Amino acid sequence: MAQPIQLHYWPTPNGWKIAIALEEMGLPYVLIPVNIGAGDQFKPEFLAISPNNRMPAIVDPDGPGGRAISVFESGAILQYLGRKTGRFYPADERARVEVEEWLFWQVGGLGPMAGQANHFRNYAPTMVPDARYTAYGAARYTNEADRLFGVMETRLEERDFLAGDYSIADMAAFPWAIRYESQGVQIEDFPNVRAWFDRLNARPAVQKGLKVGENLRTTMLSDRTKEADKAREVMFGQRARK
Repeated sequence: MAQPIQLHYWPTPNGWKIAIALEEMGLPYVLIPVNIGAGDQFKPEFLAISPNNRMPAIVDPDGPGGRAISVFESGAILQYLGRKTGRFYPADERARVEVEEWLFWQVGGLGPMAGQANHFRNYAPTMVPDARYTAYGAARYTNEADRLFGVMETRLEERDFLAGDYSIADMAAFPWAIRYESQGVQIEDFPNVRAWFDRLNARPAVQKGLKVGENLRTTMLSDRTKEADKAREVMFGQRARK
């Protein structure tokens, strides 16, 4: 019997992507928390499987050829799981390219830009002495998040999901898109995106994936406590480490 996949995880949008995929694909897994506010991502045992010191990462004991394999970067993990199971990642080349376009659109666009909007709108005011930089960053990334929601809105005019059929592209985009309030996006401006939310929220595996590890995050980074200040320093003060 195959051993469960090890999911190195913390409850963030990038972590939710993989939890949702594992639930949708029916793959057994065990949760290994990576407390990014405490610096677990810098521990040697985690860096051995995720050299970019970012979660999520997985270890599949039943990898290609029956040998264990580790995979880091959420997009790469989704592709790997899709190939492994043959689900939500089509084998037909044209259909696969369409899924990959929207997967990489999320990885290179929606995730980073929405994440920056959230950062400058909610965290940077406590960190940056000069408010002009905070205001510029908040406006820059809020506008870009709004633009990307507009891209989704147009895309979803004549289809239920980003790449036609439900796929790993939707699993990747959904956890970032549902945080629209923290990104300054007015969801009422995007009715097609809102309908897409409803379709994904109705899926039991999506709901289960979003709840994975929900008890782990006990201190919100926006709190004004010494513990939260330390967590912000760990997460947002990173430079190259030797």
